[in-house]
Amino acid sequence: MRTGFFIRNCLLYAIVTILAACQTARKGQAVKNGWVSLFNGRDINDWIVKINHHEVGENFGNTFRVEDSMIKVRYDQYGAYNDQFGHLYYKTPFSYYHLVVEYRFADEWKKDAPSYTLLNSGIMFHSQDPRTMPKEQNWPISIEFQLLAGLGDGKPRTTGNMCSPGTHIVYNGKLDTRHCINSSSKTYDKDEWVRAELIVLGDSLITHIVNGDTVMQYSKPQIGGEVVQNFDPKMKQDGKILSSGFIALQSEGQPIDFRKVDIRNLEADIKSKK
Repeated sequence: MRTGFFIRNCLLYAIVTILAACQTARKGQAVKNGWVSLFNGRDINDWIVKINHHEVGENFGNTFRVEDSMIKVRYDQYGAYNDQFGHLYYKTPFSYYHLVVEYRFADEWKKDAPSYTLLNSGIMFHSQDPRTMPKEQNWPISIEFQLLAGLGDGKPRTTGNMCSPGTHIVYNGKLDTRHCINSSSKTYDKDEWVRAELIVLGDSLITHIVNGDTVMQYSKPQIGGEVVQNFDPKMKQDGKILSSGFIALQSEGQPIDFRKVDIRNLEADIKSKK
């Protein structure tokens, strides 16, 4: 059993390495060969908004908007922030895929947001359906590819970290219940465009890539732990393995721009290699 498990994970790692190398070779080229743009550059009609304290579908304060062919997250139409954490979900779930997102932090942080949200955002995945979230649920039960920028103090601040609202992962071969685990990435500054890549193989190997460098890998995402509040108890089945779910862009009080959200479905590739 252990030998088979080892071989299977070696094969998965080989697949991820090949896929990442192929993607690097395609940088700057048109999207093709199975790649699809989830963001059409014009609108967010294919996306679903869910903001804390609001019903699903209500884009309070025009938080998520399209300007200059980018998805922009802004707070200029807010009064008090009031923990109105938000997420913009693509309309369909995914299981095996390679996601590419290009982002930059912009403008001024909303100063009445929690201090940890400064130059902080994220890409949620294996998320629950936003339509299953009560009005007062703060974050989705999901895994987060955390996005951070340097604070200008000369101290390292990695991006591409893993955070786990209402979830756990297996990291370095063991169940890890920490809410956030830092990656090995470099520090990137505000206003700098960064390329974030996520290769997800169902409930098996998950790989974080930042500007072409593999910065983190883990497996077996599963429901568990705390952080998420005011959820529907039926949705939080602790110990349930997550093999698919929705992808979402985060809003936490820090303005951020997204100019690319591309995906390649890997299910056919994986099945052909089994």
